[in-house]
Amino acid sequence: MKVSGWASAGEELCPQRLVLEHVTSRWGVLVLLALESRSYRFSELRREIGGVSEKMLTQTLQTLERDGMVHRDAKPVIPPRVDYTLTELGREAAAQVGALAQWTDRRVDQVARARRAYDARRAAGPQG
Repeated sequence: MKVSGWASAGEELCPQRLVLEHVTSRWGVLVLLALESRSYRFSELRREIGGVSEKMLTQTLQTLERDGMVHRDAKPVIPPRVDYTLTELGREAAAQVGALAQWTDRRVDQVARARRAYDARRAAGPQG
């Protein structure tokens, strides 16, 4: 995959880059991973993810729904009930993001060691 083919044209992102941005955004990743296991109501999903504002969760769900990855099922009952689930496309994206999350779990210690080594080299100053 060539990164150069994903370059932005002016202020607009190419379609692939925009989808990648949505799927890998801070909250997009967590929404996909949470919904992979089951459907959630909005408040349940917000509690499951933790730390996300109502506004950001709403925007993330709307973006993923627009991209065809999340299905919003509004039931005409009182009080209103809305459930969120992944579509087939969303399940596929969640599996890909999940693989990256598993890799991160396996490699986080190695990354931490690399960071410490980098910081120590930077603190030691230039080495000509």
